[in-house]
Amino acid sequence: MKSLLKYIKDYRKESILAPLFKMLEASFELMVPLVMAAMIDNGIAGGDAPYILKSGGVLVILAAVGLISAVTAQYFSAKAAVGFATQLRNALFAHIQSLSYTELDTVGTSTLITRMTSDVNQIQNGVNLTLRLLLRSPFIVFGAMIMAFTVDVKAALIFVVTIPLLAVVVFGIMLVSMPLYKKVQSALDKILGRTRENLAGARVIRAFCNEASETEDFEQENELLLNTQVFVGKISAAMNPVTYIIINIALVVLLWTGAIRVDNGVITQGAVVALVNYMSQILVELVKMANLIIQLTKAFACAKRVEGIFDITSSMKSGTLDKNDIEVMNEGEENAAIIFDHVCLTYSGGGDESLTDINFVVKKGETLGVIGGTGSGKTSLVNLIPRFYDATKGQVIVDGFKAIDYELSALRAKIGVVPQKAVLFKGTIRENLLWGNENATDEDIEEALRISQAKEFVDTKEGRLDFMIAQGGKNLSGGQKQRLTIARAIVRKPDILILDDSASALDFATDAKLRAAIKNMENDMTVIIVSQRAASIQYADKIVVMDDGAVAGIGTHEQLLADNVIYQEIYYSQFPDKKAAGGNQNER
Repeated sequence: MKSLLKYIKDYRKESILAPLFKMLEASFELMVPLVMAAMIDNGIAGGDAPYILKSGGVLVILAAVGLISAVTAQYFSAKAAVGFATQLRNALFAHIQSLSYTELDTVGTSTLITRMTSDVNQIQNGVNLTLRLLLRSPFIVFGAMIMAFTVDVKAALIFVVTIPLLAVVVFGIMLVSMPLYKKVQSALDKILGRTRENLAGARVIRAFCNEASETEDFEQENELLLNTQVFVGKISAAMNPVTYIIINIALVVLLWTGAIRVDNGVITQGAVVALVNYMSQILVELVKMANLIIQLTKAFACAKRVEGIFDITSSMKSGTLDKNDIEVMNEGEENAAIIFDHVCLTYSGGGDESLTDINFVVKKGETLGVIGGTGSGKTSLVNLIPRFYDATKGQVIVDGFKAIDYELSALRAKIGVVPQKAVLFKGTIRENLLWGNENATDEDIEEALRISQAKEFVDTKEGRLDFMIAQGGKNLSGGQKQRLTIARAIVRKPDILILDDSASALDFATDAKLRAAIKNMENDMTVIIVSQRAASIQYADKIVVMDDGAVAGIGTHEQLLADNVIYQEIYYSQFPDKKAAGGNQNER
């Protein structure tokens, strides 16, 4: 929790004023029993109406000042807590953005969402209650005890026994419940993970009529969360009745002792009423403190979980080569755009290598096709170029420099990536394309739409570039989303364009037009096309055939079709008529 307190430093004034005003309110509250005692002993006992009215006026003033102090304290504590949570959430989001794919894969999306929402909200509530009650409640408890001693020492000894006993109960329950709340939050993580998975895959679940099974699994996890919450709730709920029992026993003893001392003429009736009021104040404050401790227990558990995310450091370190260093490199010389030099990749937590001894060179301006079966390592291969992952062995060289030597922003500024899954954000078409280049003009956007073959459907949308895309692009078809993601990469005007199976939803005619338009672009761009379609990569300058994480062949379409068995299997499975024609020619 200490490491998170730095996010409240901008609200130091509020963090000081909130408890101070609460202490002011508490001070006036401690005066109330003394005023009531004087009213009983001097006003009511003597039948002095003016004194009673005067004392009543004092009580009203104390209540009004206390109310103003309480509202002011609430304002400052709320401002500090909300501001703290805002800064914490911003810092947490920025830290998550700094993590590499490796850490994001390890932690999981549902866990990060829980930390950003539920956990931060619990910490915010904890800060709010701390500023309001952490000093006020102990001040009232010990203040009431001290005030009781000023009324009658012997009767006040009851307070000395009661308060430590209550403290043992409250802190004992806190120590038991704190680790249990951690289990509750962990169970909540699982529930959120399953909920997210089911909502994202609702269509798949229904397509396979698996609703009943998923509902049963959800109910089991929800039942586990329920049982854990009920168990810890029972422990926490025991705090109020136990404290009430102790306080009420203390009140009975106090009234009994006070009655005897009043009868003996040692103290007045007003003094007994004052002592009872002080005991009641202690009861109220201890109940508040009990609830505060429960909230703080949750907040501390959540704070440790949030700190756990901050403790995760990115395994990917940025290099030092910036844009200016890149511009002065080897001017006038012919350089390879990309070199894979004995590259291997093993994912975190993975046993075997996903990529093994990858060796090939891509010249500037070349079009490279990457093909292979499902799970052959095609996406893993291209993810190494923009450093979404780092090679565990060997090195990837981009424009003459090792990829790991680049500043991440400088490296990725050279590369336009169209990932396998087409992802669009809520906003207009223009806003989505400006992700590729925030300084792009409308002419640049129109050119990107033309090349990506998206112009034909954008022209039919109301508002064209101002057409609003729903979250996740739900109001567009799969092919439309893919074409817009390609346009988003093209508007960047990158040196290297990576199309990772990004035309899978396009028909063959549109796919062919797209490849032709990219090939005819004015800049000397290096293009990498990852596809399972042989037709999409057969006209590439060079084709890499992947099989089980290794390069099974490199060459042109004609070369691979002549002597590469894996490429032949892929090609002829998609063009069986070509195989038949080839067989007939061989027979002749």
